[in-house]
Amino acid sequence: MKKNIAVFSSGRGGNFENICNYFQNDNSVFVALHVTNKLDSVSKKIADKRKVKNFYVTKEELEKDSFYEVLQENNIHFIVLAGFLLKIPSRLVYSYDKKIINLHPSLLPRFGGKGMFGDNVHLKVLDSGEKLTGITIHYVNEEYDSGDIIFQKELELSGIENLETLREKIREIEYYYFPRVIKNLL
Repeated sequence: MKKNIAVFSSGRGGNFENICNYFQNDNSVFVALHVTNKLDSVSKKIADKRKVKNFYVTKEELEKDSFYEVLQENNIHFIVLAGFLLKIPSRLVYSYDKKIINLHPSLLPRFGGKGMFGDNVHLKVLDSGEKLTGITIHYVNEEYDSGDIIFQKELELSGIENLETLREKIREIEYYYFPRVIKNLL
């Protein structure tokens, strides 16, 4: 039986598109819904192009019954956060207990928390003098970036990285591991 997933994305949609590509011909996982809080996001355009149903949501609407009805109508089994910038409300966390995961561009608990996403994380890593960084895939709970860790992949820093090179190296490991971890969880 196919498992329907919803991918929540606010930005450029690289991980969203990668997930769609990975599961395009999969018999067990189907990207049934794209949820965004930005109508002008690249991820929304990707969903339109791929004919994935889009749903626009505000912070307030995440709490409303109508949003939960959309998830039920689309038979969503699992939620994947791929660059979604709104905090997931407690009600959704409990409704989808251990069925919401997030991708974070550092080795949590380092460089996590409110405001720590994308380039904000990369810049902190570069400024810190760390020798290692990487990605973390974790379950979502009520606090930013503090849910149980499912998977981490380390990346050794050469000491000559800049924002662009670090961003690209992180994306490379995200694109490889994120869909595979989703598949394993389902």
